[in-house]
Amino acid sequence: IFSKSVKKPVRFLTLFDVLAILIIVISTHDIQVLKRGDDMLTERQLMILKEIIRLFTESGQPVGSKKLMAELPVHVSSATIRNDMADLESVGLIEKTHSSSGRVPSMQGYRYYLDHLMQPATLNPVDVATVQQSFGQHYHKIDEIVSQSANILSNLTSYTAITLGPEVAEIRLTGFRLVPLSNHQVMAIIVTSAGTVDNQVFTIPQAISGDELEKAIRIINDHLIGLPLTVVSQKLKTDVPALLAQYMASPTGFLDIFDDVLKKASQERLFVGGQMNLLNFSEFSDVTQLKSLYNMINRSDDLAKLLDLSPGGANSQVQVRLGTEMANDLLKHYSLMTVNYDVGEHGQGVIALLGPTSMPYSRMIGLLDLFREELAKKLIDYYANFDDDQS
Repeated sequence: IFSKSVKKPVRFLTLFDVLAILIIVISTHDIQVLKRGDDMLTERQLMILKEIIRLFTESGQPVGSKKLMAELPVHVSSATIRNDMADLESVGLIEKTHSSSGRVPSMQGYRYYLDHLMQPATLNPVDVATVQQSFGQHYHKIDEIVSQSANILSNLTSYTAITLGPEVAEIRLTGFRLVPLSNHQVMAIIVTSAGTVDNQVFTIPQAISGDELEKAIRIINDHLIGLPLTVVSQKLKTDVPALLAQYMASPTGFLDIFDDVLKKASQERLFVGGQMNLLNFSEFSDVTQLKSLYNMINRSDDLAKLLDLSPGGANSQVQVRLGTEMANDLLKHYSLMTVNYDVGEHGQGVIALLGPTSMPYSRMIGLLDLFREELAKKLIDYYANFDDDQS
């Protein structure tokens, strides 16, 4: 007996079948997850997190599900949004405030956003023109440019700006003079390749005569002019004392004078613009804490530690440290953005912006990138003109 193969009738998809397939596809898309570290977030949850950060940055108010439903680029029900917000809260990316049913970004949420979601904004033409025009005036020395840049950046952002000039390691000694005053007093003057002129008044030890001073100045000019300040500082401890001893009975007094003014010339110059802006975003009500915060921003040593000015501390990309990452309880509600700028053979400097944790990071990072380019251009032009004048 031979069996015949029976063809099954062709079944066409009904409208119900098409809808069922669409539901499966959409559901599969919704449960698709992106892994960032240990967190598992859906694309919709990522979108909600970004929107909460944007809305909180703009308004400073906690964000609720109804507000999100109105602002999200796709239609999502209020119940779904609440569920996603609960998931975001459970992994520590948003948190509830005591005074509202809405949610705000947590420090962990900001860190996640900065590491994985944030993109630098394209600046509008007004911002670009403002930055470029701000550097249009004529400056007489490096310190003027770097100092004014802190004020410009502070005015542009309403935050506290900190700037550091190009590395001292690249600055050279170009001139040294002693100007006699009276009563054994002299003014020591040092000129550097950065265009800075530093001076300090000293009392000359009685044992040092005028002739000995002239010989000492000649030794400095013959052996140290043109060398980097770091090398000059080393030679003051090694070669120079022996040379001076040939002409001076006690060279220690002169060496102390030169060393003191040299330290002043070679110290890192930090400039701060908008110190008072820092207090506008403080959550401290205690006057003592406010005073401590203000004093901190005016102490060079504290700022150097804050900016991480150790070798390798600066970076060619904008770096953001949140309050809990700065190991200073006074700054727990602030964020610090830092980036270096490159002036070629003259070294690198640092630009920093200190503001609230809720600052608009996307725009601020775009602004810092533009700002460092314009500052570097201005300094390179200055050095080129300075070198022409010296030749």
